[in-house]
Amino acid sequence: MTPVLAELLVTALTGSNARVAAPDGAPWRSPEILALARHTADTLAAHGVHPAEPVHVIIDNRPEDLSVLLGVWLAGAVAVPVHQAAPVATLSSLQSVTQARFAIDAGALVPIADAPSANRDLLADAALVLFTSGSTGLPKAVVVGHAPLAGKLAVLGRLLNLRPDDVVIVPLQLTFIFGIWVSLLALLIGARIGLVPRFSPEVVASELARGATVLAAVPSMLRMLMSARATAAPGLRAILAGGEPLGTALPSAVGAAWPGAGIFDLYGLTETGSCDFCLTPADLAHGIGTIGFPTEQVAFRVAAESGAAVDAGCSGELQIRTPFGMLGYLDQPDLTEAAFRDGFFRTGDFARKRADGRVEIVGRMKEIISRGGNKIAPVEIENLFGNHPDVIGALCTGVPDERLGEAVHVMLVPRPGAVLHADGLRRWAAERIERYKLPDGIHLAQKLPVGLTGKADRAALACMIVEGVC
Repeated sequence: MTPVLAELLVTALTGSNARVAAPDGAPWRSPEILALARHTADTLAAHGVHPAEPVHVIIDNRPEDLSVLLGVWLAGAVAVPVHQAAPVATLSSLQSVTQARFAIDAGALVPIADAPSANRDLLADAALVLFTSGSTGLPKAVVVGHAPLAGKLAVLGRLLNLRPDDVVIVPLQLTFIFGIWVSLLALLIGARIGLVPRFSPEVVASELARGATVLAAVPSMLRMLMSARATAAPGLRAILAGGEPLGTALPSAVGAAWPGAGIFDLYGLTETGSCDFCLTPADLAHGIGTIGFPTEQVAFRVAAESGAAVDAGCSGELQIRTPFGMLGYLDQPDLTEAAFRDGFFRTGDFARKRADGRVEIVGRMKEIISRGGNKIAPVEIENLFGNHPDVIGALCTGVPDERLGEAVHVMLVPRPGAVLHADGLRRWAAERIERYKLPDGIHLAQKLPVGLTGKADRAALACMIVEGVC
């Protein structure tokens, strides 16, 4: 039986004018997309890939990547998007979690393990396994189902009103839920997609100048476009913003630069299927600084630690109930159970409901750093540098940054007698983690700041960096 997402995409692409292109390549049209997808499915079948088996899909924001995702689904397998620049250590770690036998890179099959993985019930109806940082520093494998994702795409189609004549620019990596759903929705609509492998203001500005009508971006990208004095965007009618807070100043700057472009400010998590709240262009003036109202079929509550709902105007944890959420965390049933309370997913964000019904985020309960829309766990960075032979202490924190939203800073304590240099430490780290997780600032000290309990204090470190005392 063909999974629902594969059926929807094949039906939409058959006879459609959809096109997918990267800035430096010729566009792929629907017949080419379908041909590589079917070739991928046949290749997986020929190698004995069984239903619900995880398969790594090497991602570099190429048209081929979307074809391969569809091919994996046509084969009945589960796609695990993995960036092509991921370090060997990261690839090994992800494979140990997924137990995948194969990776596919632009249609080419690459064996990565010998034995097939054991059957896991959680993957029976799964489309994707997406990795997202957790507060423990270990990535969590979020299992996304076909039916929930298809349902969310239908909701987003009604909310965003993309059209077949749209040109949708996607500088978002297809390893993350935001980039994936935007691209899939555009394919279903029959629009043209411009994939940008690596964000740069110049490349995106060029695409906008050539008549792009829709831009999907995290606010940090929009800030960089504004800082670069972004070129005219004569056809731009909609901006899909998400992944981090939009803020109150950025919409004004964007509105002045591109008065014809309405901003959809979207809030959601991978675990909840993304886009649980939306502040629409029509509501932006009244709701600036909030995440707006819940999207279709999403329920929420703002709860105290006890689980009891708090009164309007009071802050508590934002908890979300949705039919479009994850199937669970792969091989972590205890973590899955702990993530919910009474059927509501615990976001870890402090929020409050205003008297007008809109919701505003007032702070993070979790210590995840949001750098340019990418989520980074401080503990992961501390664990990394803790493995350096000349480091005996490490403390990581996020610091407000005008361009990135938050910048990653780490303070390191060298072993007695050791001489450390920031450039050398950064090169060492670059061989072991993804580029977006590399610290923006590396600080050396004889001791880490501590709080009243004697524990290392991230908040104190952030204050020291902001005040320029380290």
